[in-house]
Amino acid sequence: MRQYSADLTPPWKKPKPVPEVPAEPGLVVEEPGTGFCGAVIRCEAGTVTLEDRFGKHRVFPLEPRGFLLEGRVVTLVKPSGAAGDSVRRTRTASGSVAVPGARARVARAGRIYVEGRHDAELVEKVWGDDLRIEGVVVEYLEGVDDLPSIVADFAPGPDARLGVLVDHLLPGTKEWRIAQAVTSEHALVVGHPYIDIWEAVKPSSLGIEAWPRVPHGQDWKTGVCKALGWPSENTGAVWQAILKRVSSYKDLEPELLGRVEELIDFVTAP
Repeated sequence: MRQYSADLTPPWKKPKPVPEVPAEPGLVVEEPGTGFCGAVIRCEAGTVTLEDRFGKHRVFPLEPRGFLLEGRVVTLVKPSGAAGDSVRRTRTASGSVAVPGARARVARAGRIYVEGRHDAELVEKVWGDDLRIEGVVVEYLEGVDDLPSIVADFAPGPDARLGVLVDHLLPGTKEWRIAQAVTSEHALVVGHPYIDIWEAVKPSSLGIEAWPRVPHGQDWKTGVCKALGWPSENTGAVWQAILKRVSSYKDLEPELLGRVEELIDFVTAP
């Protein structure tokens, strides 16, 4: 005789099923019991280790319905090791097809210039593998106020193209007027709409709802840190914490992705 188990729980009181999500490195989740929000850095032996934006680590058990992902309850599960290794072998952080064992190409005469150190570090983090294979060097300018003379000194030509990435490049801005003054056919100046490169990192990758608005005239980085409760006295350390949360192009806004790809294509064109 078949045995039946009695379940007298009314249907409306039964917990709704929630999605199972692989705890892949870089996935940002929140543990609701403690409010700890961080990126997955390790998953093993029934536990997951998270790292918050300041580098603090916490270990939590992989329990059903144990985490929030973008505000929704989920169950984290251990990812398939083989599948994860396959992804890492076949794709670079920029999403390009990886070339295992490829040597860096001798540097081209052409260059890509970006505004500051943080811009250069972010481009290296996501596009570094691609740039080394193509032999493209990225340098930072510490601002673009003197961009026309910098381009003139570089003297770009058919075999030495110059690409420049500018922050806050919007019609009518100071940056836009400076970019318009660069007229060489062998130089390409493009930009993204963000005040600072920090803003090109998706808020969801950092566990925040949005980048805060900073009043005009106030230092943007300092204002952001104060609004989010980050240590405003050391924005360099905050940036390093942000950079740690960027693992691939998926953590960046498309307005930046398209412009960097455009510059790489321009500098490496035959």
